[in-house]
Amino acid sequence: MTIFRSRSTPLQLSDIDKYLRSRRADIEATLEQLLPSPPTCPPLIAEAMRYSLFAGGKRIRPILALAAADTIGGTSQKQIDNLVKPAACAVEMIHTYSLIHDDLPAMDNDTMRRGRPTAHVVYGEGIAILAGDGLLTEAFHALAHWPESTDPIVMARKLRTTKRISMASGVAGMVGGQGIDLQASGQILPTDSMPIVKTVALDRNGLQAMHERKTGALIRAAAVSGSIMVGASDSEIEAVDGYAAKLGLGFQIIDDILDIEGDPDVLGKSTGKDVASGKQTYPSVLGLEESRALASQAIKEAKALLSEAGLGGRLSAIADWVITRTH
Repeated sequence: MTIFRSRSTPLQLSDIDKYLRSRRADIEATLEQLLPSPPTCPPLIAEAMRYSLFAGGKRIRPILALAAADTIGGTSQKQIDNLVKPAACAVEMIHTYSLIHDDLPAMDNDTMRRGRPTAHVVYGEGIAILAGDGLLTEAFHALAHWPESTDPIVMARKLRTTKRISMASGVAGMVGGQGIDLQASGQILPTDSMPIVKTVALDRNGLQAMHERKTGALIRAAAVSGSIMVGASDSEIEAVDGYAAKLGLGFQIIDDILDIEGDPDVLGKSTGKDVASGKQTYPSVLGLEESRALASQAIKEAKALLSEAGLGGRLSAIADWVITRTH
């Protein structure tokens, strides 16, 4: 049964729930096609990669890529299938690699993820690191290889998308954000060249700057990649980028709130860990009420940017979902 509607038709939450489930299934089917398996990949590495990649999860980043593409006028489902899904799945591989590495004892030292033991608990730290490395590398293989085309327009879009996703994944994005997080959490060990390591206390601006790298950059890259791959105009891409930046802020704030108030059974991971470890979060810096207000304002601004650009549809409904989610 199709759930596609006119882009001018508002979606109710029940509709967006159906849409999210449907797109999740699409993404997971494509991930199965893109991920290498034995004999190309050693069986243990293949198993460890799949263990984390198919552990569930919201798939919000690749869904944003699909939704952004669908928001651009004139986009067909065939274009989304052929042009957008490989980039969307590449983003999800990168996101999963970052979760595997974030869970390691040297990082956040988490033992549960999506309701089951984390990769390093099951496979050991070495295999977990390699599984993360494998997913990161396979993501760029997917970006380079798919869709197979010699069309210079498609090639140019692929290059532009790869550039954006690589920047979001590297030191200007996730890697840099995680480094700031480690320093702010007092997890940087002294060295001969840096015998005294100072913990960085983050204010509201510093916290937002960290999460713009750690969380927001890949969310923005996901949405932008979808619009780029279907040939959106520069003004449409700019509007999608601005929307995703605001959405990423709201998403992170809700994550921080759920760590305090969420149900561990619903979240699939333990709660209260940020407070216990002394991590700086939006509630710890701003308090719960101001954090909620900031998240609501971010989502409101995200939807306004879409409206001003004549966009909306599922992106607007996804913004509503982000602010009301419980996991």
